[in-house]
Amino acid sequence: MGPQETDRLAGALAELGMLRPGEAMPVAEARSSQPAAAAPDQSPVQPLRGGVRLSVPGARLVSTGAVTAMVEAIGHTVAARGIGCVFGQPGVGKTVAAHHALDLLPSRTPAWRTVIAVRPDLPQLRECLLEACGLPAASLAHSAQAADRALKETLRQPGVLFLDDAHRLPPSLLDYLRLLWDEPGTAAALVLCGATSEQAIDNVPAVRSRVLTWHQTAGLEPDQLTETLTEFHDIWADAEPADIAWADSTVACGNFRTWAKITSHLYALVQRNPRTHVDRPMIEQACARLRTYP
Repeated sequence: MGPQETDRLAGALAELGMLRPGEAMPVAEARSSQPAAAAPDQSPVQPLRGGVRLSVPGARLVSTGAVTAMVEAIGHTVAARGIGCVFGQPGVGKTVAAHHALDLLPSRTPAWRTVIAVRPDLPQLRECLLEACGLPAASLAHSAQAADRALKETLRQPGVLFLDDAHRLPPSLLDYLRLLWDEPGTAAALVLCGATSEQAIDNVPAVRSRVLTWHQTAGLEPDQLTETLTEFHDIWADAEPADIAWADSTVACGNFRTWAKITSHLYALVQRNPRTHVDRPMIEQACARLRTYP
């Protein structure tokens, strides 16, 4: 993250009361740009970035304008103790940006994170929330009343409950979350993230009317592609901007997940022939390994 972005974020957090006078800007956990050494005959296992496995060794998290906007949106929601909805097309980087935003919150602000299962029922959701909040799910899950009391007590702390893949929640479970959040004394924010989470929330007017922040994550801007990809991986350092623009217009369409896949295939091609210069034919070869979508 550059100095201008850091200053912008620090100013936003200070205005929202997330930074005390004289307090330094939070710093997300540093991550090496080099892959970990692998045992013989084993490929290096790539670390997770906010719950998303990057597809190529040496890839780095890039603090784009979209990431900065996410930090400001989540920061305001947490400071206001409100409900936020993060949505956008699959693969644009919602989860990565959201987890990065949560990492930048002051350490005194707990972030309880979880992923919604496929077709969850209420007992499954309750157990999921208990585990996210660090509560003894095994002993509490058998009693709905005890579990709800423990969750309500936890949510009296100023913090944020972050649910990824929230579009999987049916109306009844969204209403359950509303009841938890409506409990007198609740000081925690609630952030629901998912590709079509805004549509799921639209089906529950009582929840929709309570949403403070609607944040749509957009794809990569064409005029920032070359800089963003160079920061994402060194393999793009010598690529021609025109070739990158071709790949984006024909295959990637601003989707960061697709660009990670292209980078993975391009990295493999270069590894097989280290002296090869990354040019248009090589980029075309990498793109040919992907299935395009209408």
